[in-house]
Amino acid sequence: MVSSFQPKTTPICSSKIVHKSSTLHPQARFVTEKAVCVMFQICVENIYTVECWRYVVYVHGKGLSKFVSYADFPPIIAVGTPTSQDCTKWRKRWRKHHSYTERKHAPHWWAEFFTLQFSAATSESVLQTWWQLITLINFAFSSETLDQLRSSYNQKKTMLWV
Repeated sequence: MVSSFQPKTTPICSSKIVHKSSTLHPQARFVTEKAVCVMFQICVENIYTVECWRYVVYVHGKGLSKFVSYADFPPIIAVGTPTSQDCTKWRKRWRKHHSYTERKHAPHWWAEFFTLQFSAATSESVLQTWWQLITLINFAFSSETLDQLRSSYNQKKTMLWV
């Protein structure tokens, strides 16, 4: 009798992020494929490459060819807390938005990104770490957006308890 056991392995996926400069930008640690997906509303399969140059990020994908500032990427928990220089660069970048309401806060897709990170959290400690990051950069969001993030955090927290 032949066993139908198939080992549960995760496929190895190579990173599409390539560093093209010998000098690494301080905010290059925040560049992730998930952030690119949310930023441009595309899936990971449609990203060909994300090239990190000295001062700018080049995103090349299916129907997409864009240069992006490092200050457009939101912070993540895997690389440590953001510094005051990171916060300054984000605020300078947000001031360049054309509409007045968007000049004080992060782009709207940042909230979507963090909501996705909440839903992807596998443990309460990871979820708590994401929430601590949000409270650290709460200046980036309006009060309405913070309320939305808080509700999605609480919803995921109750799901983890069940």
